[in-house]
Amino acid sequence: MRAAERVLKDCAAEFGHRFEFNELLFGGYAIDATGEPLPAETLAACKEAGVLFSIGYRLHFDPFNLEMMRLASEKKYGAVKRISASHGLSSAQGWRLDKELAGGGPLMDVGIYCVNAGRYITNLEPIAVHATEGQKKDKKKFASIEESLTWKMEYANGVIAECSCSYSQYRNHLRVEAENGWFEIAPSFSYSGLKGRTPEGKMDIKPINQQAAQMDDFALAIMNNRPTPVPGEMGRRDVRIIEAIYEAMNTGKKVKI
Repeated sequence: MRAAERVLKDCAAEFGHRFEFNELLFGGYAIDATGEPLPAETLAACKEAGVLFSIGYRLHFDPFNLEMMRLASEKKYGAVKRISASHGLSSAQGWRLDKELAGGGPLMDVGIYCVNAGRYITNLEPIAVHATEGQKKDKKKFASIEESLTWKMEYANGVIAECSCSYSQYRNHLRVEAENGWFEIAPSFSYSGLKGRTPEGKMDIKPINQQAAQMDDFALAIMNNRPTPVPGEMGRRDVRIIEAIYEAMNTGKKVKI
């Protein structure tokens, strides 16, 4: 943040601009002070100042995931009935194993991709979640976090999303079952190498640099004074869903959101 402030001050000096800085809690400092990474006060102040707040959800700009969104929204194979999403790493080290540093285990790190996929496929927020922690094969290594986790998200239209994440088994797929067919991508959440299929065969899609597309879109949103498709509020909602999943895991009960 200090580096960004220095850049703005240098720009102001060079081009005769004037900036006013109002410091508010965000990220790790906000979690320590309030328990959440993006407090309502910070978000409200950004809106009042006309600040465009975006979150790094690169898959909203990836052509394979965009095609999944299109097939769902246009009901190419009828209404969506079931979603299956899984993301996992074959191993994890360092900060990922420290709950104080990571905020959680694989759910917080890679499982969030599945949580967000549920939203962009259904265009809805889940109304309830169930969750079960997987067996820990290495209790010492995973002393403060889950090694793996499976959960279900229920939506008001009856759709069920069955999801899983892991720090000891590679997983990477997103599949949607609809009334009259299905569509999927696997790998689905990676930076490259994505592959998609439908009942008609492979998706004929040219891959792109996902993060470059996101940065271009954010720049265009600023220039054209339009909303970003991945606003800060979206990440804030996902954190609340993750908290509900952890509550369901710890209590063994269904948690309404």
